[in-house]
Amino acid sequence: MTGLRPRIFLAAVFLIAALPLSYPSAGEFDHPVTDSPRAITFDDLISMGRIGSFEISPDGQMIAFTVTWFDKEDNSSNTDIYMVPVKGGDIYPFARSEGNDYSPCWSPDGKRMAFVSDRDGDSQIWTIPLNGGEAHRLTKIPTGVSGPVWSPDGKTIAFSSRVYPDCETMECNGERLEEERSSKVSARLIDHLLFRHWNHWRNGRWSHLFLVDLERGAPVEINKGRTDVPPISLGGEKDYCFSPDGKELCFAMNPDPVVAVSTNNDLFITNLSDGTTRPITAGNLSNDNDPRYSPDGRYIAYRAQMRPGFEADRFRLMLYDRKNNLTRTLTEEFDYSVSHFVWAPDSRTLWFNAEDEGRYCICKVSTKGNDAKKVISGHFDTEIRITPDGKELVTSRQTVRHPADLYRISLKSGKSTMLTDINHDLLADIEMNGAEEFWFEGAEGRQVHGMIVKPPFFEEDKKYPLILLIHGGPQGSFGDDFHYRWNIQMFASPGYVVATINFTGSTGYGQGFTDAISGDWGGAPYTDIMKGMDYILDNYKYIDGERTGAAGASYGGYMVDWIEGHTDRFSCLVSHAGVYNIESMYGATEELWFPEWEFQGMPWTNPEKYALFSPHRFVNEFKTPCLVVHGEGDYRVPYTQGLEFFTALQRKGVPSKLLFFPDEDHFVRKPQNAELWWNTLHEWFDEYLKNNETGG
Repeated sequence: MTGLRPRIFLAAVFLIAALPLSYPSAGEFDHPVTDSPRAITFDDLISMGRIGSFEISPDGQMIAFTVTWFDKEDNSSNTDIYMVPVKGGDIYPFARSEGNDYSPCWSPDGKRMAFVSDRDGDSQIWTIPLNGGEAHRLTKIPTGVSGPVWSPDGKTIAFSSRVYPDCETMECNGERLEEERSSKVSARLIDHLLFRHWNHWRNGRWSHLFLVDLERGAPVEINKGRTDVPPISLGGEKDYCFSPDGKELCFAMNPDPVVAVSTNNDLFITNLSDGTTRPITAGNLSNDNDPRYSPDGRYIAYRAQMRPGFEADRFRLMLYDRKNNLTRTLTEEFDYSVSHFVWAPDSRTLWFNAEDEGRYCICKVSTKGNDAKKVISGHFDTEIRITPDGKELVTSRQTVRHPADLYRISLKSGKSTMLTDINHDLLADIEMNGAEEFWFEGAEGRQVHGMIVKPPFFEEDKKYPLILLIHGGPQGSFGDDFHYRWNIQMFASPGYVVATINFTGSTGYGQGFTDAISGDWGGAPYTDIMKGMDYILDNYKYIDGERTGAAGASYGGYMVDWIEGHTDRFSCLVSHAGVYNIESMYGATEELWFPEWEFQGMPWTNPEKYALFSPHRFVNEFKTPCLVVHGEGDYRVPYTQGLEFFTALQRKGVPSKLLFFPDEDHFVRKPQNAELWWNTLHEWFDEYLKNNETGG
């Protein structure tokens, strides 16, 4: 270990005794606090606790939340469950083991906690009584489990498991899985599309929804065949839930036969007494997900997109009236995409958060609809929960200089109170600057938003090199958040000014702005980036315009590849998991609805569109030194895209290097690989941006 885990984590705690216990408060670390601040290092970044999911207890007194810790020496991570009072106070360890403990789920009476743990090897549901007692394994599903949800009477738990659809029993699933694992043959025989996803092969397994009786323990399968619950992609935060009376289960599932070209997630209701299932959103051929029953049971709220095939369409908040089987939109006139949402206890109001100009605001809307408004803005508030009395929200809040912690927000006053500060002492040693915002006129007269972060120990009279970070998506954004992979402070720490530009196509600026990138990948976004660079160099005199670099991943990597063939204004470039040959990527990626929407068809039906903005068409213009990074397990942007790009750079004689990870995917996850990634990028930028420094 790196020695930065809080002392409260050192006990192997598998149960919680009478509360409160006299454990040290949040932020007390085995890390010496110094009087001399320093720039952030990789060891700092990898040592930070990362807060994940959280849930408020039914009595509104406690919050169960997860924290993931990384161990660089062991090249591993571990997730544990902790508790903190809603009113503030000491953090309590709840479930910790040598394995991962996650997905905390309170029983309706608040007397037990269910969670998922792989402490015995595979992921199973465990329960712990809150008044003391040991953890008890509830399930023994050979294919593992995820996503436990309690029924209202506390007698049943719903969960999902990736099973073989032709198996009628768990015994069959176990036998098939063992055969697969022990077979000396590694070949796969495939007869359908979307046979692999993100970073894993499906191997003939689909995610099915099950119910398990806590007394009998026999799982009941809800969906059958080649269908996934939750959906394999484009799902919500929680894609299945019980009605308040416990008589039915609502879930999201894509019913289409070829999900590789479909964004048609629908909502279905299963009557638990007779097992019948019916759809309630079949009229919408786009994405419906994240169903939530109102506390009084009359409504089901959910999120919906309206354009089939477009994964970045705006999410509306919808209301299905169980009394008359009618559906209406609550946020049609509110040009923000609904993210997480919760019902108020009175069943008359819903609270939700939405991306808003590089941050996440908290909003509310009534069941009357068309009265949505922003209530709390100016922060990066992701995920929200509401207390049972309806008076307070709990959110996960972060900034570019502070990782996520939990906050309590009064809905009466808007006042927020920090509940956790798990990286307090570590952060106290580190010099970091906040984000400064700017706006400029981009393509077609649109106003474009960007942010600047200065390096630590910034001096106004010095000249600094600049690194421009280009976000992925492409319908995404950079914001005022503490991104653990593309961490702005880590880019700034060696002495660089870091800039981000949320170009045309970015999210959080209205749906029209987001829509404008489709079919125009190398057009308006590229213009925005070039105009943004002009604005930055004209207005921030401490930046040395002769020493600039750019880096991006996924679509950001694509844009780096595009920049390589269209300008030599940058001193060096970094392309991570970038799309290089749009036509060849189509044949190897998995979610085909994405390129078919973005390029308006398939390569053989619209070859001109695929060719128009493909970087590989401009190899003759390549000249800027470029570092190429890719992972062999990347099935979204297959690694051959990086190999094609690197080959072209080398054959053109452009100074270039390839950093290739056989054991990573679209992201670099393992601690030691991540350290190599950061070291390689820093060395690359130092070579081209710190040599031949100009005077101040």
